[in-house]
Amino acid sequence: MSKGERGKGNSRSGGSAKTSSGGHAGRHKHAETKHGAGRGGKNFPVKLAMWDFDQCDPKRCSGKKLERLGLIKSLRVGQKFQGIVVSPNGKGVVCPNDLQTVEENGAAVVECSWARLEEIPFNKIGGKHERLLPYLVAANQVNYGRPWRLNCVEALAACFAIVGRMDLAAELLSHFSWGLGFLELNKELLEMYQKCTDSDSVKAAENAWLEQIEREAQERKKRSLDDDIWMTGNVNRAHADEESDEEEENSHSDEEFEDSDGPQSSKPVKFDSLGNVIYEEEEDEDDKNEEQSDCEDKEDHPQHPFEKGGINDPVSEAQGHLEGLSMK
Repeated sequence: MSKGERGKGNSRSGGSAKTSSGGHAGRHKHAETKHGAGRGGKNFPVKLAMWDFDQCDPKRCSGKKLERLGLIKSLRVGQKFQGIVVSPNGKGVVCPNDLQTVEENGAAVVECSWARLEEIPFNKIGGKHERLLPYLVAANQVNYGRPWRLNCVEALAACFAIVGRMDLAAELLSHFSWGLGFLELNKELLEMYQKCTDSDSVKAAENAWLEQIEREAQERKKRSLDDDIWMTGNVNRAHADEESDEEEENSHSDEEFEDSDGPQSSKPVKFDSLGNVIYEEEEDEDDKNEEQSDCEDKEDHPQHPFEKGGINDPVSEAQGHLEGLSMK
């Protein structure tokens, strides 16, 4: 009985204790949900945080999705972070030497729009370990293929990958359909950065990579120009061919001019009764033949000079008069 009463009393006291602590626990849980910690029983192995300036589309914002999943904590303006802060305001780049800081204090990012960076009060956010990211290419759906344009989850994953925690990077990106593609797209770069030690060595590797990209771009441009030249042929040779063609045409014209015995005569063309062209040589021969025939006729039938003009010979006329007188 007493046992039962004692148990009953304990039950009552336990119920009241549960009620009073339950309200506090509920408020604490609400606070954790608001800041993204422990929502739905989910936790990330290291601390994640962000300063959210509500500049991005909530439906596309990777930081807000991480917050909805309970994986990241939202920080206020003026609040500092003890871990690695991936920020455009950083002085050095993330390097493998940052591994201990990441594992002990986590990583944070600035959730904002690339087009509105000038609106961010960087002097009121950040921490002791602000870092830039080296050259990487975005795989997100908004800026796919564009260098430097990483979103929040890509920036955090890049930080984890560079310090050698590929497991953390893959786990974080697994919540996005395109996420693991970021690691595949930047595999060679990430492996190169992982072989470095400090910020200077990562920066040197980055510069070497960028120089290689520039050389390859110049080579592609040169090959493109060479291909165009081969397609169009040798420009100098083509010019020489044109000149030789012109000279050949001129030589043909000169030959034709020489064959024609100088400039063509401006004499009118003559035709015979049948419509045939009478050439000058033929006309000259015809004239010669006519003259020759005339000469022959004159030799066979000599003509007195007075006959041609129709004038009577005066001697003959005198003889006629004398004969007439004698007859009388």
